[in-house]
Amino acid sequence: MRINKSDVEVQMAIPGATLRQHRDFGSAGSLGLVSCEYFTLAAGVDTTPLFIGLDEDACQCPHWGYVLAGQLTTTAPDGTSETVATGDIFYWPAGHNVRVDSDAEIIMFSPQEEHSAVIAHMLDKVNAQG
Repeated sequence: MRINKSDVEVQMAIPGATLRQHRDFGSAGSLGLVSCEYFTLAAGVDTTPLFIGLDEDACQCPHWGYVLAGQLTTTAPDGTSETVATGDIFYWPAGHNVRVDSDAEIIMFSPQEEHSAVIAHMLDKVNAQG
């Protein structure tokens, strides 16, 4: 399976953030179907307001990914944080928020149903503000 970035459907485009998601990218066994996501993010973007209302006000979906460019910091509800930067492969467990430290582009692979629910929650938040 392969897909070009330009063919990945935009799920959310707001100032500073474009989120593309390709569903049914493959199977991860007991985790179920996997989606592939391509995020383009501007420095200063912070997911905290978009995750309010989720368990612990944090994304409850794990992600595996690669930072094509930029720098991002995740923070867990207990306050622990980790920074990833250009060239890093990462795993973000469920229970995180993300702050973009410098303009970034990342590719992520996520359990499809869990992440689709988080994306729907974010869209609801954006539409309520709109």
